[in-house]
Amino acid sequence: MNKSTLTLVPQSQLHVAILLDGNGRWASSRGLARSEGHRAGVESVRRVVRAAPGLGIGTMTLYAFSSDNWERPMSEVVALLGLLEQYFRTEAAPCAAAGVRLRVIGRRDRIPPLLAQAIESAEKLTAAGRALELRIAVDYSARDAILRAACWMLSSLEVSQREFAKRLGEVTHSSGPALDVDLLIRTGGDRRLSDFMLWECAYAELFFTPRMWPEFDAADLAAAVEDFRGRERRFGRLPEAAAS
Repeated sequence: MNKSTLTLVPQSQLHVAILLDGNGRWASSRGLARSEGHRAGVESVRRVVRAAPGLGIGTMTLYAFSSDNWERPMSEVVALLGLLEQYFRTEAAPCAAAGVRLRVIGRRDRIPPLLAQAIESAEKLTAAGRALELRIAVDYSARDAILRAACWMLSSLEVSQREFAKRLGEVTHSSGPALDVDLLIRTGGDRRLSDFMLWECAYAELFFTPRMWPEFDAADLAAAVEDFRGRERRFGRLPEAAAS
C-alpha cells in the first residue's frame, strides 16, 4: 500500500466515528420502553459533541439510524425518526453558536419529509461552523453506498481511490470526499462494524467498550482518544526503528 493512498489526518484534527449501541438494552434493564433509551442517548450525543473539539477531534460521525433499522418494529422506527427530527430542530441553533457544523450522511429518499426538511434547515444554519463537523448517519449503509459509488465510477475518466472517495462522498451527501476514520468507537459491548464506514475504516483504530451509549460521557470519549494516541499506526509500513 502506497503512503499516498490514505489521507493522514493531523493529530489535532481526528475523525472519530461512533456506533451508538446499547440504547434499547439500557432502557430494558431499567424497565423502560426502548424509546426511552434512544431519548437518553440524545443526551450522550450532546455530551460528546461538547467534549470533542477539546480532545482534538475535527470531525465526528455518529451512526444514528442504519438502513437495516427499517426492519425494527414500526413503533420504534417512528420514535427514532421523531427523535432525530426533534434533535435537528432544537440543536441547530446551539450548534451554530458553538461553531459546530451539522451534516447528515446516508439516503434521503426514504425518510419522512418533515425529517428531511429539518435536516436541510440544520445544515444551512450551521454551514459556517468550523470548530467541529458533526455528521449524523441516517438511513445509512456502507455496502449500499459503496455499490452506488461503484456504479457511478463507470462514467469516470479516472479510476483511483481518490476518485472513488469523491464518488462515495457524493452518494452519501457528505461535504466532500469520503474521509478516512482515525478512531472508531462502538459502545454496548458488541465487536463488529455493522455496515458502518467500511471504506473509510480501512486503517481505523477500533475501540470497543461495554458501556451502553446512554452511559457514555466525555470522560469515556477522552479515554478512547487517549488509548488511540498510545497506539502505533503503521499503515502497512514497518516501524521506523525496524525500517532503519
